[in-house]
Amino acid sequence: MSRLRIVHRTGFRYGQPATASYNEARMLPHSRDGQFVLQATLDISPTATQHSYTDYWDTRVSTFEVLTPHQMLSVTATSVVDVRPALPVAPGIDWEELALRIPQSLGLAECVMQTPATAPDDEMHELALRIEAEGGGVDETALEICRTVGEAMEYRSGVTGVSSTARDAWPARSGVCQDIAHVALGVLRAAGIPARYVSGYLHPDPTAAIGEPVTGESHAWVEWYSGEWRGYDPTNLVEVGESHVYVGHGRDYADVAPLRGVYAGSSGSELFVSVEVTRLG
Repeated sequence: MSRLRIVHRTGFRYGQPATASYNEARMLPHSRDGQFVLQATLDISPTATQHSYTDYWDTRVSTFEVLTPHQMLSVTATSVVDVRPALPVAPGIDWEELALRIPQSLGLAECVMQTPATAPDDEMHELALRIEAEGGGVDETALEICRTVGEAMEYRSGVTGVSSTARDAWPARSGVCQDIAHVALGVLRAAGIPARYVSGYLHPDPTAAIGEPVTGESHAWVEWYSGEWRGYDPTNLVEVGESHVYVGHGRDYADVAPLRGVYAGSSGSELFVSVEVTRLG
């Protein structure tokens, strides 16, 4: 088991003072199988009253509004989480059983449908068909898809944007974790496997000493369903384990964006983000 502290700072600088802003944040993890949250706090500047709820996808959401003029909005999420190594999973269901379950569950049906962010191009469709034709089970096919996508794509920041899609990233064979997850989701769904986008954090340096802060970032990976949800990180080509902290999931990035909002009174805004991860034990 590892204990991780995550400090995620983000917000907006406005070209002119905003007279009001209305925001929602999905930045705080919650306890679930594999992780136990010891601390999870959200600090907002300027000070604002927070309201919390759990959304349709069971993600913890904090909403707040600032109704006084402000040049900058700053949100800091501080979390301490115990993360356990992944447990061995039971053999998954077969293709026939999966086909029976999807129509019986709205959640599975929604996770097998493409979104504008994940919709595959012809080459992604062909990749799904080729891996399917190899004749593996659901888990074997899903894992091969994730590995193939991850091996084919280069992690490069600056070549895509927050609104980029799988159709943008796959021809370039590059992007950030958000893009790689979107491509993997597109191919998984093209193969008929329910899959969802997971937002969270990753401790990026297993060699870092206890108590040593490491610069990180928000991270994304995927989960597919084969009787239960199974996670894989196609960006780093690893199983999801004790370096990963789960925040939430959805159909794609838009369902779990860390911070979004609207504002009035300013002509423009600039987003800033920093993440610091420290292994405490």
